[in-house]
Parts: sequence; structure tokens; C-alpha cells
Amino acid sequence: MAVKSIQPGQFWRNDQNGDTYLVTKLYDEVLAQYAVLRRAAADTASSETLRLKVVKSPEGATLPGYTFTQDAPEF
Repeated sequence: MAVKSIQPGQFWRNDQNGDTYLVTKLYDEVLAQYAVLRRAAADTASSETLRLKVVKSPEGATLPGYTFTQDAPEF
């Protein structure tokens, strides 16, 4: 599902395992934009971060393998 723009603080759900991830940072690198995600769970301090390339299209932006969700996870 594409969104108008990906922003820090958004929650995205992994399509394979259902885990929810929080976008913590966005940055540009040459001709691409990347999002840094951290798993949104009670033990986030010990979880590693993921770096994903943002895919842009006329419909908006998306993260491959992830679905945007406005719902914060319940711990």
C-alpha cells in the first residue's frame, strides 16, 4: 500500500511475519531514499535496525515487503 510520503514515526507491518516496525529515520543517498526501521516491541532497545530502500511511484511511496499501518502495536 502506497502512502503520500514516508515519515519518521510511522508504523509498517512486515508482510511475512506480521511484526510491526517503526520508521526512525529517513535519508537520501545519491539517487535513492532509505528508511531506517526498528521493531516496535517492548524489547526494542536490543533489536537491530533495518535499512530499506523507499520505492516511489505515481501512487506514492512504499517499503517493499511491508504494509503501512496507522495502528501502534499493543505491548
